[in-house]
Parts: sequence; structure tokens; C-alpha cells
Amino acid sequence: MTMPPLTLYLAAPRGFCAGVDRAIKIVEMALQKWGAPVYVRHEIVHNKFVVDALRDQGAVFVEELDECPDDRPVIFSAHGVPKAVPAEAARREMIYVDATCPLVSKVHIEAERHHENGLQIVMIGHAGHPETIGTMGQLPEGEVLLVETEADVATLDVRNPESLAFVTQTTLSVDDTKGIVAALQARFPAIVGPHKEDICYATTNRQESVKAIADKIDAMLVVGAPNSSNSRRLVEVAANNGCGYAQLVQRATDIDWRAIEGIRSIGITAGASAPEVLVNEVIDALRARYDVTVELVETAQENVEFKVPRVLRVPA
Repeated sequence: MTMPPLTLYLAAPRGFCAGVDRAIKIVEMALQKWGAPVYVRHEIVHNKFVVDALRDQGAVFVEELDECPDDRPVIFSAHGVPKAVPAEAARREMIYVDATCPLVSKVHIEAERHHENGLQIVMIGHAGHPETIGTMGQLPEGEVLLVETEADVATLDVRNPESLAFVTQTTLSVDDTKGIVAALQARFPAIVGPHKEDICYATTNRQESVKAIADKIDAMLVVGAPNSSNSRRLVEVAANNGCGYAQLVQRATDIDWRAIEGIRSIGITAGASAPEVLVNEVIDALRARYDVTVELVETAQENVEFKVPRVLRVPA
């Protein structure tokens, strides 16, 4: 039986970023150094496949520090944590390793610097996301105000319009954030922005590669988890840039085949916490149904690498 032809546009860069790579390596090195179990506060990265693999090696995932015993190491996730968390771990004399992505730490340092200069901070981010909770938790209550949309800017109640700065969650849509920043600058002309864009290089690069193929394809599959902010943004970017159908899938088994029936071209990308093995799984599922021709669309090259904390680089 002849299979229908399908042109597959494979976005690059896609998948793991340097911060995710480092966070996973931290858990693996901690297990090698201290043995199992090693506790991890919150999912180390937002991907069930990755979390399950680390759990199989002896990592125990918990939501809060009070679920961890004093005598076992604990790792803080790549999304960052409020200051109170490492302070409590230190008080309990626990061994802890901070796997916060260095680009998230950069936003934390920025927020602290603005606070020291007497500025109140506006954070552009998603309520309830671990990264937002972590960044807002670097400063006392009320010092960081959250906005999610341009409409939120209009109702923002600030202490002093002349003493404001803004920071952003690192995994937001570049285009949506521009609109919110413009609204902040229009309402508060004196507001201070970051020296360098807060949205991380990997988020920006993955969104740019999706934009490059969105208007060429009938459908887009984004490999990633439903609780992954950067993966969900990729679905939105595809839809906003000319792609008629975009779906987030965790695994090949999640593909809605009826929704993509009759397509002739498809794009595939992966969020920053999705491993390449899952991308290959999706490609294999397409090859089982179509005569696939793969075209790589590379819009940037990444060679960023972050060191793991020193405590893991020295012998026990």
C-alpha cells in the first residue's frame, strides 16, 4: 500500500537548553555522589519522561521542603525557589544543591539590585508558575507586583510611578511580552528595564525557528509537557504566525491523528525540557503512516554550557 507523502519541517534549535541539561546533570551527579535517595523540590524540569527516568535512578520528587528528611541531600529545581527555601534548608543543616538556571538567577539578581536602589518591581509572568513564585520570593511581600497581560498594566497600583523597574519570566512569548513592556513604558515612562533581555536565548531561538516554518505547514506538533511554559508558548507562536493547526504532545501516543488527516506538510519542534528521544518517537510515528521527507530548518546555533555547582565537582 502506498503511503501518502508528507514533508516534515524539523525546527532547530529545539529541545533541551543549557539550563535544563545542567539541572538533569545535577540530579544524576548528586545520585552518584551521595547515593539514593536524593530529594528534589518540585519537578527538576517540566517533563514527565525526564522526571520518571530520574525517579527510576533514585530521585524522590516532593513539592515542599518539609517533605524532605534532614539527613538526605535536596535539590532545588531549574525554575528557582523563593529565598525562604534555602534559608530553611540551611537552618536545618541540610545538604542542598541549587539547580536554578543561571539565566533565572540573573533575573533574581536584577530584582534584588533594583530593590536595593529603592525601586518597586513589576514582574511580567504567569501566576502560579514556579519561576514566577521563585522570583517574587526573592524580595519582601509587596515589593514585586505581577502582570500577565497588557490589561493588567492599566489596573496596576504602584507605590511611586517614578520608582519602578520591570523583570520578566524567562520562558514567555517574545511577541506578547513586547506588548506588555510597551504598555508599562506608556503608563510609567520612568520605568527601568533589564540591561539585557530577560527572556532566555533558548526560548527566543525556539520561537524564531517556529516562526520560520509556521506559514509553510498545514500543522505543527510541539513536543513538550502541558505544564511547560516555553512549550505552550511554541504552540501559540505557531498559531499566531500562520499555522492552521498546532498541538502540544507529550509523546507520540498523544497525537490526534484525525485532526491532521489529509495534511501534506507538518512542523515539529520541542520545548526546552523535552528530550530528543521523544522527538524521534513522534517522527517514527509519522513515518509509520506517511512517506516522510525531512527538511531541517535551522535559524540559530547554540553552544551555551553552564557549569554544575562546585559541591558536585569535588569528591565526597
